[in-house]
Amino acid sequence: MKAEYYRLARESVLLGSAPEVVVEAVLGAAHLREFERGATIFLQGEQARAIYIVAEGWVKLYRIAPNGAEAVVNVFTKGSSFGEAVAFRNMPYPVAAEAVTGCRLIRIEASVFMRMIEDSPEIAVSMLSATYTHLHALVSQIEALKAQTGAQRVAEFLLELADCTSGACKVVLPYDKVLIAGRLGMKPESLSRAFARLKDHGVAIRNNVATITDLDALRDYADEDPAQAWSRGG
Repeated sequence: MKAEYYRLARESVLLGSAPEVVVEAVLGAAHLREFERGATIFLQGEQARAIYIVAEGWVKLYRIAPNGAEAVVNVFTKGSSFGEAVAFRNMPYPVAAEAVTGCRLIRIEASVFMRMIEDSPEIAVSMLSATYTHLHALVSQIEALKAQTGAQRVAEFLLELADCTSGACKVVLPYDKVLIAGRLGMKPESLSRAFARLKDHGVAIRNNVATITDLDALRDYADEDPAQAWSRGG
């Protein structure tokens, strides 16, 4: 495994608090897997046997409803881990995973991780930390769906992607707009309307690049009482 991937995994929520000797043992038995865009990583209902850390690219987790509709549960990128909780409990995956872009994933066999927990119980804290992080992310998504307008959710999404802290900034949208809409609990046409509303808040979209005039102003808008945003139609 490349040194940069080792460092990435070492700093992930899953392994960040684990002793170095445990990290070496876990990653020593790990494998780097490559997936092309659109490739299936695992299917909903498949027996969970591995945990993944994203080394490069983007991955989406989604569920297929009885009526065939797809619901995007989460999207992960470099340094994020997924599949921990069900793998530890030896249960089927409740979601499917697909490569949104070409990606490289560090695959850790759940059985190896479980043996490490038996030998070094303190690594269980890492597992709990990762599970808590995912739970917190889901709670935040639910809160956003209930407490923010569509345009505010898109603004929050752009702020999460921005690598600047203030002032003007350009953000590259990491995947197609249909998936962004699904990630934010919106229909594609609603996403288009939200992008249009954000023009009044200093955001211009051209192809897959969002140009933000003032990050602080956009942050204020994302945090604004949604009743005020609704009253202005945005």
